[in-house]
Amino acid sequence: MAFLLTFFCAGAHAEVRLARLFTDHLVLQRNRPIRLWGRARPGEKIQVALNGQAAGAVADEQGGWRAELKAEPAGGPYDLTVKGDNVLTLADVVVGEVWLASGQSNMELSVAESSDAAVEVARSGFPLIRHFKVPKALAYQPAADLGEESGWKVSGPGNTGSFSAAGYFFARKIHQETGVPVGILNASWGGSNLETWLSPEAFLADPELNTEPIPADLASFQARNRDRVKAMLAKWQPGSEPAGPEAAAAWKETELDDSSWPSLHAPQYWEEQGLEGFDGIVWYRRAVYLTKEQAGSEAVLQPGRIDDCDETYLNGTRLGGECSWDKIRRYEVPPNLLKPGKNIIAIRVTDTGGGGGLHGDAGILALQLGAASVSLAGEWKARVESFPDKKLPAPNDLPSLAFNGMLRPIADFPVRGVLWYQGESNVERAAQYVRTFPLLIEDIRKQWKQPGLPFYFVQLASFQPPERNTLNGSVWAELREAQRLALKLPGTGMAVATDIGDANNIHPRNKQAVGLRLALHALKTQYDKKVVAGGPLYKEMRVRGSEIEISFTDIGGGLVPAGRNDLRGFAVADESRKFLPARARIDGDKVIVSNPAVTDPKAVRYGWVDNPGENDLFNLEGLPASPFRTDDWPLRTAGVKYTY
Repeated sequence: MAFLLTFFCAGAHAEVRLARLFTDHLVLQRNRPIRLWGRARPGEKIQVALNGQAAGAVADEQGGWRAELKAEPAGGPYDLTVKGDNVLTLADVVVGEVWLASGQSNMELSVAESSDAAVEVARSGFPLIRHFKVPKALAYQPAADLGEESGWKVSGPGNTGSFSAAGYFFARKIHQETGVPVGILNASWGGSNLETWLSPEAFLADPELNTEPIPADLASFQARNRDRVKAMLAKWQPGSEPAGPEAAAAWKETELDDSSWPSLHAPQYWEEQGLEGFDGIVWYRRAVYLTKEQAGSEAVLQPGRIDDCDETYLNGTRLGGECSWDKIRRYEVPPNLLKPGKNIIAIRVTDTGGGGGLHGDAGILALQLGAASVSLAGEWKARVESFPDKKLPAPNDLPSLAFNGMLRPIADFPVRGVLWYQGESNVERAAQYVRTFPLLIEDIRKQWKQPGLPFYFVQLASFQPPERNTLNGSVWAELREAQRLALKLPGTGMAVATDIGDANNIHPRNKQAVGLRLALHALKTQYDKKVVAGGPLYKEMRVRGSEIEISFTDIGGGLVPAGRNDLRGFAVADESRKFLPARARIDGDKVIVSNPAVTDPKAVRYGWVDNPGENDLFNLEGLPASPFRTDDWPLRTAGVKYTY
């Protein structure tokens, strides 16, 4: 990852060159003017040529140059030449459809990490599908070029595994349906919030977001961050300053008295438990009491998934450690290390950005004792060891950092549309997302100078163990609602993913369905294919005595239950605003909702929980209905604002 502090130095390159976006195997957007740019000697005359047409340019005083060729239909491969004092040739250039794929980790997740990865990679011989991974880079100011070298990669068994899975499966469907080349321009960053992708112009123009001066350099950023973390820790572990590595070396020992330490629930990110935005080192400790028979068993300690790095100890002995935010840890316990009675597990966790701590499936977090196991899910004692000064800001530390380093350098490159999968990092500010998500959509359209640029996004998948669902409110449901409301903007489409989530993994692997559902929107609205693009969307409600009748749009061939006739996921409330589970049935193109205890119903909610994976209202085409609410009662996240 690069941090770009300035625009490229004009004198750094004497020879003519192209911006880093332009490499062999390039995909250009068809039927739009072809823009090329780069660096050269100031005053150098440049000529570019492609498929029989040419254009000239002269490098300005800073060495920058731009040239434009007329639009081309789909075709290729061609050679693209750039002539100045030297000559550059890009080979295997094609013209087709280019889609910008952006967001956080669920867009970044690769084909190699998706379902049936080996099969998908092996059969990925599509030479007209290409992928460009925008290098991760942050910048205080808009950058003129990408921070590192990258390159357009051709789909095939040697390359496809590294492609964005959602982007690749989208591209495959579009290519199969249209026959034209498809390029995915993948600018994504795991754990990133929406605000880091906003342009400075959009951010600074919004008074609700722009509430305080933005640090202009690293020193001021570090000083402010240090003060904020100290204030947070004073509340989270009052009376206990970060100890530092020397004092913390004893925290693995069995005799340590940790009774005064605060607690963290595991598995669950610590950002959700009072350590919001914390990057640093936290120790976890837990006592396990064993019988003599249990202590004599062959044992394996499974701390589960740990973000990012761990050093795991049992009774003061180090069992192992790894750095991999999504890999399940599994450490064999040496013979005779366990003992009857009290045993202490201590885990030193280092988080370098994004979520931190023990996370994932509660069932994996266990001490395996032969054929039996002892669950380690639940409360752990915890204490902060240290938080080193950040050498550089992380994506979410300041607004516009990812835009400046990753989107601004490519914003002059025409695209057919945008694919967006993001929102998990904004769930605690879901009410504000109702405003900021449309702001982002319009900002990207403005930055690309393409009004009405198609913008298709993924509604957040189901997440969290179902037993934690409650009808008393859900921040995840509120974020999904904010996404649904963005459909009011023209040129948008939403792929619902509540049926393909993973209760124990925020990164569901079924990206084939995600890519297909995004592609359906594009096929219908951009490529004039006669397809049903999405599942049922809430339209309106009507009270009928003790029942409420719900109408929908996008019902396709009709409303159908995925399983039984009585639909799951509906809740109803009267003026008390207390929601109760509801009976729901399909009546033609409507759903009728009721509860015998609610005789004067006022509102209905559907899928209004963290994990609505059991929701079973679909259309005949197999596309799920979006969660929704009919009320406008206050949200749990109302008033929670973005800070930096």
